[in-house]
Amino acid sequence: MLTVDFDKLGVQPGQRVLDLGCGAGRHAFELYRRGADVIAFDQDVAELENVAAMFAAMKAENQVPDGAAAQTVSGDALALPFPDEHFDCVIASEIMEHVPEDEKAMRELVRVVKPGGRVVVTVPRAWPEKICWALSDEYHQVEGGHVRIYSADELIGKLRDAGLRPAFRHYAHALHSPYWWLKCAVGTDNDDHPLPKLYHRMLVWDLMKGPWITRTAERLLDPVMGKSIAVYLGKPGSARAGA
Repeated sequence: MLTVDFDKLGVQPGQRVLDLGCGAGRHAFELYRRGADVIAFDQDVAELENVAAMFAAMKAENQVPDGAAAQTVSGDALALPFPDEHFDCVIASEIMEHVPEDEKAMRELVRVVKPGGRVVVTVPRAWPEKICWALSDEYHQVEGGHVRIYSADELIGKLRDAGLRPAFRHYAHALHSPYWWLKCAVGTDNDDHPLPKLYHRMLVWDLMKGPWITRTAERLLDPVMGKSIAVYLGKPGSARAGA
């Protein structure tokens, strides 16, 4: 399940791309399939071991183009272990809402992007997220959980202050909003309740089969109740020759 629209992002084979806070690696895997030189970055070392294993399996099964490269790096988003202007593109998907010092993380993100480079940041959309918070303290009051709810204006304003120029935005995963409302209503740890369990089966069916009815419904509902907002931005300046 991808939150980022890679066609809109415009990643090209051979470009150096950072997946910041990669988690289970869903965006990193797509970057690798598209021929990027991808670094999957996260502080969770155990999760990165799984990502590295998937990278190796993808290569072994010839799922990636010749010349594509992928590696995992662990560390702190507030002090990225990369030189200035190192990446053509940075993805930060569903991470900023977890970071208390989000503006510092944004400045680090901007530091490592080349002039003329592209950035996409995704976070939970404000109003569906507020319902989750209202229904359940467990949803966000956990270690490593969500520490804030962004309005679109707040998110874009902070990214602009960090040195990026917003280009466009879209919303994603409308069908997932009701699932999380159900989970929050019955208890986020209540995996046996029939309502979210049945809804989850529908989401898995949609992910595996991509039927026209759910794909059409989500496309129509995303602008109204998409669970995530994705903001695409650029770093002012021109890429250096030979960089």
